[in-house]
Amino acid sequence: MTIRGRYAPSPTGYLHLGNARTALVAYLLAKFQDGEFVMRVEDIDLQRCKPEFQKANLAELRWLGLDWDEGPDVGGSFSPYIQRERFEFFKTKLSELTDAGHTFPCYLSRKDIQELASAPHEGFPSYGVAQRAENERLSPQKQAEGKQPSIRLKTIDKTIAFEDKFVGKQTLELSTLGDVVLRRADGMWAYHLAVVADDIAMNINQVVRGDDLLGSTATHLYLYELFDAPVPDYWHVPLLLDTDGKRMAKRKGSLTLKSLQDADVNPEKLVGLLAYSLGLIDSLESVSVNELLNNFNPQDMNKDAYQLTTEDLSFLGL
Repeated sequence: MTIRGRYAPSPTGYLHLGNARTALVAYLLAKFQDGEFVMRVEDIDLQRCKPEFQKANLAELRWLGLDWDEGPDVGGSFSPYIQRERFEFFKTKLSELTDAGHTFPCYLSRKDIQELASAPHEGFPSYGVAQRAENERLSPQKQAEGKQPSIRLKTIDKTIAFEDKFVGKQTLELSTLGDVVLRRADGMWAYHLAVVADDIAMNINQVVRGDDLLGSTATHLYLYELFDAPVPDYWHVPLLLDTDGKRMAKRKGSLTLKSLQDADVNPEKLVGLLAYSLGLIDSLESVSVNELLNNFNPQDMNKDAYQLTTEDLSFLGL
């Protein structure tokens, strides 16, 4: 079986170093196994995703030294590789779930759901039994007011067990995430449905992502089961943290590839830093993606998050 890995950036801004690190691991794992590497643009958020960032993200990854066998700029057998061009396909996949009784319309607003929480200021609650009951109670009124519902996945009490290729055996409770949204009330598609539907359609059998997304895997594996589709191998990689020890994020202005390009940083220095943070090389040194691939062994990757240091930034010339 040919390995098919992918990286799927969301063009809401320039890619930060954590994004680049995940993309690098996804590329190395696919090519190490003589597999195919797919680039897919996940731009279902039509308000935040911008065409200029889509173009910039692909250019950033090319600058880093990555290339791909299929993608929006090179084509391939599973096009289109831009999610906003796949909405009719998502509609078909949602209909499959609905026809089989696995979804339900939800008329509750975020405020309604928050007010049901026993501790409303301790994060947004998962959607469960209490929310379903409140939705049933309020639905006639909301429909009479002309409100449009979101479509949620009807989950069940189920323990999901799987072997992550990087962090090992995992046991997750499906009810922890609750009845997740598959299509929003405004008609936009949600991540959970779009990512699973596209991975199935594109024969993706290797998924590399940050371990902050590990919890959502239970929902995704349940969707694979409902679609009667083979489950990919998951590799959840520990995060690269900012110098303050916090998770990197585009919205807070974490160090981006674009800023490094603008500062004339040698991309092989950045690859070297990312490789060092992963435990693939023993010291900070410049290395190309191809050189790294020639000596790559996934068993060498460390299993802990890595916090950037002032020494790392100095190595980059910052």
